[in-house]
Amino acid sequence: MQTKLLYLSDLKFNLDVWKRELRFHMAEMDEFEEKLEGIASRNLGVEAMAPLEGFQNKIIREREVIGRLIQRIRKKRNRLESVDMNENLDGRLRTQQGTLRDDMKTYIKLHYELKESMMDYFLQWL
Repeated sequence: MQTKLLYLSDLKFNLDVWKRELRFHMAEMDEFEEKLEGIASRNLGVEAMAPLEGFQNKIIREREVIGRLIQRIRKKRNRLESVDMNENLDGRLRTQQGTLRDDMKTYIKLHYELKESMMDYFLQWL
């Protein structure tokens, strides 16, 4: 029983860390969007506006992805809360969490690629 509690606690910890990270990224996207709006208000021409619109679209898409990942984390956490404590530990819960982990890894990789591109853009136009 104690082993199962530790196991579930570890899985919940991962979910909590991912959720905090996603919330941070959402706030970061808000800040980036404000910077983009500031650049847009300067009327710097097509050279500045074309990538800006692309970044705005990517921010919208990223927010959608963040929302879906947070929803999946919530569902997973609810499943962990309702686990039968008499059930044997067979790795099923960890395996099910694996796909979410893989999706988080992919999301984080893509997020930092977008962030680097936006930072380069900001260095050029701010």
